[in-house]
Amino acid sequence: MPSEPRPDRAATSAGPPPAEVVTVGETMVMLCPPVGERLEHAERVDLSVGGAESNVAGYLARLGHRVTWVSRVGDDPFGRAVVRHVADAGVDVDLVTVDPSAPTGLYVKDPGPSSTAVHYYRAGSAASRMDSGALADPRLAGARVLHLSGITPALSASCRALVEQAVTDRPLTGALVSFDINHRARLWPAERAAPVLRDLADRSDVVFVGQDEAYALWGATDPAAVRRLLPGPQTVIVKDGAVDATALLRDAEPVVVPAPRVSVVEPVGAGDAFAAGYLAGLLRDLDPTRRLRLGHLVAAQALGSTGDSAPLPPPSWFDRLLDGPWSPPDLTGVRVEG
Repeated sequence: MPSEPRPDRAATSAGPPPAEVVTVGETMVMLCPPVGERLEHAERVDLSVGGAESNVAGYLARLGHRVTWVSRVGDDPFGRAVVRHVADAGVDVDLVTVDPSAPTGLYVKDPGPSSTAVHYYRAGSAASRMDSGALADPRLAGARVLHLSGITPALSASCRALVEQAVTDRPLTGALVSFDINHRARLWPAERAAPVLRDLADRSDVVFVGQDEAYALWGATDPAAVRRLLPGPQTVIVKDGAVDATALLRDAEPVVVPAPRVSVVEPVGAGDAFAAGYLAGLLRDLDPTRRLRLGHLVAAQALGSTGDSAPLPPPSWFDRLLDGPWSPPDLTGVRVEG
């Protein structure tokens, strides 16, 4: 199901340039009632698309990077909507497989007064049939980063084998492996997920984890405790919600950057945005402080959006805040149209 070619991916006599980043994972159609309505009373729902790894891919593409998303969708209208949505964000979707015998996954949001419940309908989905062959295509050669999450190994045995192969055998030679813990309790309980996610994370190069996740999974009460549990990666980034983010680099002092003040509309997707911002900083060889700042700034846009992804300000906006004083900035009320 190829997308329309992007100008910077157009074929030349030497072939298209390789992706800088490859992401792998399931993306689903999302149904959500209108703002302020509970699902059980809604007379209509809005349809959108969301998935952790494709969210990261979309933000990276909007930040100017070449990204390929690898996945599997059903041969159904939902699958076509998913692929079109990801392609419209500027992501290369040429390596998405269409499965004629399994459906595209679906999830439904039910916003409540204090939190949003999420109901998944993804068992037996096309993406759950992904396996270790997903990263074998020679067109993925040359990528600098392979981004994975802890959602994928929870989908099926074959998906878990895919992620284990990616962090162990390193099929994309020379690529850093980025791993976002992204624990989903509805997919697997903490007691079953904890040892698997710790092992996969410890064999990766860059790891993202929320402080709340780290506590729920491993009882880690602060970033230093997380780092002791994960000595293997080059960098472990611990995100503490609206407080701060800490980068724990091997053989270096921790770097802590406070989170900006923002108006929160919907927290879902902010972690993916943060990961994309940090990885964009890594690709641009920014120092660790600016990588964390860029993560915070992209996440701030996601927090102000009702969807799983959000439009971004122009590069000059990011440049001003990356290089200026960090008090941290007050971004409450800041909105980007797009």
